[in-house]
Amino acid sequence: MATPLDAEALDADVSDADTPDTGAPDTDAPSADVPSSDVLDAEALEIDPLLDDPTTRIVVCCGSGGVGKTTTAAALGVRAAERGRRTVVLTIDPARRLAQSMGLSELDNTPREVPGIDKAAGGELHAMMLDMKRTFDEIVETHADPDRAKAILENPFYQSLSTGFAGTQEYMAMEKLGQLRAGDEWDLIVVDTPPSRSALDFLDAPKRLGSFLDGKFIKLMMAPARVGGRAGMKVVNLGMAGLSLFTGALNKLLGAGLLRDVQTFVAAMDTMFGGFRTRADATYRLLQAPGTAFLVVAAPERDALREAAYFVERLAADRMPLAGLVLNRVHDSDAAGLSAERAVAAAENLEEGGIVDRRRGKILHRDAPSAGPADPEDGSPASESPGPARSVTTLGGNETTETTERTIPDARSAADRASAPDATGDDEDVAVLAAGLLRLHADRMRLLARERRTRDRFTALHPDVPLAQVAALPGDVHDLDSLRTIGGRLADQHRRASTGTD
Repeated sequence: MATPLDAEALDADVSDADTPDTGAPDTDAPSADVPSSDVLDAEALEIDPLLDDPTTRIVVCCGSGGVGKTTTAAALGVRAAERGRRTVVLTIDPARRLAQSMGLSELDNTPREVPGIDKAAGGELHAMMLDMKRTFDEIVETHADPDRAKAILENPFYQSLSTGFAGTQEYMAMEKLGQLRAGDEWDLIVVDTPPSRSALDFLDAPKRLGSFLDGKFIKLMMAPARVGGRAGMKVVNLGMAGLSLFTGALNKLLGAGLLRDVQTFVAAMDTMFGGFRTRADATYRLLQAPGTAFLVVAAPERDALREAAYFVERLAADRMPLAGLVLNRVHDSDAAGLSAERAVAAAENLEEGGIVDRRRGKILHRDAPSAGPADPEDGSPASESPGPARSVTTLGGNETTETTERTIPDARSAADRASAPDATGDDEDVAVLAAGLLRLHADRMRLLARERRTRDRFTALHPDVPLAQVAALPGDVHDLDSLRTIGGRLADQHRRASTGTD
């Protein structure tokens, strides 16, 4: 059971995650009240056992928008299918890039098989994208006779309700989930939940819409159809006398036929309204069943983890089975041993010329004094013939000593010497490039430190939530191989933990 979270405390804890970089040295040390990632390790999320378990029939990926829910759901679907399960991924994301990454020209309301899946283990993958209106139409066509279904589908109020009413998308996603599960055709259903402005919409919207369609207002609208004729209308008119001004204003604002369209819609839907709440309740119980697993998806950012914390607490309050947290787009570095502070210091040293041997000590001067002949690079014996002599005067105390030294002759031709780049200029260019790279590395290390502190504060507040971290990819997800890579990183948490990589 997750520990209750004080949202204000979390905001206060992670407010430094969005603090602009001032360029000041960052020791990268976590605060005293938050253990470092080496000390504070959340339980690793076991992805493969979850996907392989035959009792796991539904995996729901939920979280705020823009954290990679759709990609995570697709990657889980690919991995489950290639491990032997007949899998369908239900996504709400209309982005065409997901269909393209699965090798499909388009996704619609019907499951389509994904080509290119390795079926050696006996599994297969299908994918579909929720069509909210089409799903609503299917409900009408299934539960109403042909004439009544036609009247409903052509009703203007129904057309507005089925395409833009608040909560319709969430409700239809759950309707489609119920249909897929009832058919018992799939070993595993992976659901990408709608991107909601509030973390609670996904769980609340189906119940709200079901309550509306089976509520007092709809029953009031059904009264004329049930009573019939002018007498029925008189009864309703008496009951609605207090609403006459309100309905008049609506008629002026939205058109004189609004109330008539609503009443016509309600009359046609009379036999169906009870079923909406019944199915909503049944789907809600399905989400609470042991065969369902929720994965909360987030990014290592304050707002995303705050939304994830709300989800964790709400799922616990509603007794929904939480499998763990997937933390996407986590940054890492192959040079993590070089801290931001040291990288900045080295960059400043290069930029200010502070390294004493940078300009002359490391540069090969062809006329530099030599203690003896140098061996050629080909390994042949060195020539004993010395180069031209020159006089060197040395001052020491009150005496002046003049000696003669031999120098290494420059074997290059005059043309080669003239065309050779200036060594000092090249060295300065390399120093500028190195300083820029060091500053980029310092920025990356500060980012890693902020992400680690944000993650550790979440795990400190929710120590019982298993965690899987997915390192950020260098490019966008555009094919099945990219999805396989993400699935592999999701499942490879133990190796990361044993090697100490983040």
